[in-house]
Amino acid sequence: MKIALINGPNLNLLGRREPHLYGHTTLGEIENTLTAVARELDVELECSQHNGEGDLISAIHALTESADGIIINAGAYTHTSLAIRDALVGVNLPYVEMHLTNIYAREGLRRRSMLAEDALAIVCGFGAYGYELALRGLVNTLRDRG
Repeated sequence: MKIALINGPNLNLLGRREPHLYGHTTLGEIENTLTAVARELDVELECSQHNGEGDLISAIHALTESADGIIINAGAYTHTSLAIRDALVGVNLPYVEMHLTNIYAREGLRRRSMLAEDALAIVCGFGAYGYELALRGLVNTLRDRG
């Protein structure tokens, strides 16, 4: 089984960017932790991060034949990008929407997700640990589906 972890804009700045909101854990540390969890679960994990909307869409398109599921933290594009939603639906892969913060407890403009309606699940508010929850939940669901 292969899972793709896709992170969107500004997540490359984790650990430095607004640590009072996003914590002190870097994206590299998150990826290292998830790689170890993936080994434990006997799945392959492919990690990528893209700041541009088109780059995110291209990365999603590239997964059509190579992944079984997606964990996506689209960052601010979550709230604005119908194009990313369409790409996720278009590749027809189950995906988990991931957020470090509880987007529903933040500013009004962050409370709307363009991705949520078609997501298998949404994990938000658990900080960096949410990525592990998303991975374990996605893998468990995919295995249950057989």
